[in-house]
Amino acid sequence: MNEKNNTNDLRAIAHRAMRERGLEPDFPPDAIRQLAGIPANTHEPDPAVRDLRPLPWCSIDNDTSRDLDQLTVADPLSDGRVKLLVAIADVDALVKPVTPIDRHARANTTSVYTAAQIFPMLPERLSTDLTSLNENADRLAIIIELVVAADGSILESAVYRAVVRNRAQLAYRSVAAWLVGSGPVPEKVAKTAGLDRQLRLQDQIARVMKSVRDAHGALDLETIQPEAVLRDGRVVDLRQDRQNRAQDLIADFMIAANAASAQFLQKHGRPAFRRIVRTPERWDRIRAVAAGFAEQLPAAPDSKALAAFLTRRRQADPLRFPDLSLTVVKLLGAGEYVVQLPGEESAGHFGLAVREYSQSTAPNRRFPDLITQRLLKATLAGVTSPYTPTELAALATHCTAQEDAARKVERQVRKSAAALFLSGRVGEVFEALVTGVSDKGTWVRVLTPPVEGRLTAGYQGIDVGDPLKVRLTGLNVERGFIDFARAEQDRPTANPQRSPAAG
Repeated sequence: MNEKNNTNDLRAIAHRAMRERGLEPDFPPDAIRQLAGIPANTHEPDPAVRDLRPLPWCSIDNDTSRDLDQLTVADPLSDGRVKLLVAIADVDALVKPVTPIDRHARANTTSVYTAAQIFPMLPERLSTDLTSLNENADRLAIIIELVVAADGSILESAVYRAVVRNRAQLAYRSVAAWLVGSGPVPEKVAKTAGLDRQLRLQDQIARVMKSVRDAHGALDLETIQPEAVLRDGRVVDLRQDRQNRAQDLIADFMIAANAASAQFLQKHGRPAFRRIVRTPERWDRIRAVAAGFAEQLPAAPDSKALAAFLTRRRQADPLRFPDLSLTVVKLLGAGEYVVQLPGEESAGHFGLAVREYSQSTAPNRRFPDLITQRLLKATLAGVTSPYTPTELAALATHCTAQEDAARKVERQVRKSAAALFLSGRVGEVFEALVTGVSDKGTWVRVLTPPVEGRLTAGYQGIDVGDPLKVRLTGLNVERGFIDFARAEQDRPTANPQRSPAAG
């Protein structure tokens, strides 16, 4: 394979995978024509829209992110309380239902992120400019206001519209390093008056909020999804980032904002587009996994007990914890979208340990969030919902299916990128862990670089969690196949606390 064409090869694989999964890789001509006619974002005076531009808003996202969906700011109150504001990009202001751009977004339902190419749900002129909460730009937003008690509980919440201005676009890595004391203060934080104190306050309240969720049984899972690093058209590295403090900060705030969105619609007797993870049907298998570590979970599904077990395993064996996490994720089952009609009981989100949850904080990237935004705006304006219950039900089924398709595309390209990175290294020996054993095959995860592949020879007598050395025997970039054989004949030392494979 010509290494100079690595990026082109991946791009072709990604395009083909999109089409095979029922996703549209390109914007149709009518959407392009509509885009050309959209003027720059302007804000006409409106008494229903507050002016919150003077507040010290900032964004924290990935280093390369350009589609900024949310800003945050916190204001200390009396008695240890904090007013937390989350600003969410008002995408609906420029993308109206049943327009060509909306139809494309509705078809894919999500942006798809691959090493070769990003397939944005919305055209980049919108998602990275006109509807992105960019630094030093005035933007319309939906505000989720939360009053958080000193113990991390949410005392009250409100939803309203506002104009905001991002004072500093920050990145997870540098903010996290500064917060934990392993890196310098980010340049923009140092140059923006009061932003250091603002971020310290946000970090403090986020950690307390997380402790409340943990006490309720929120699951703290970690899976490995290596990111391909491309340079001059070649895959030069596979990078695996661990969850960091800044990511936790934003995740905790977004979970709270999403719950508040659902509660707002419920309070006003409106249909809601909910994100749920049902109580796991395969709890018996999760119990068997725990039993493999000499741990006992209750007979009935219990998120608190499962969360405590996972915390103990992370502390006891951080190297193998991602593999245990992946097993549990598979047994929990995928999340799904459902319609919550007024008066109905919510199925809740087992993984987050919350009852009411509507994704609302990433409308540039996810269509369900744009749906919820439109439901919120209709409620605020006191007008009829833009979607009928029947239409919402159909959209819930469609969004669930397309989200699964998008995950499979991203996984396919990650595997192909890993195969490209290993090109020319057939025959090399790597340290690995066994991650799966079933009738379908035996799987191993190489520690460095972080890749997974199938063990095609020498798999007799080994089990999940066993360390071993493997030799790379074959690659198929097109299909993302990576094959290994056991590099030593001696059986690896048995792991006395290994978990059964996910069935």
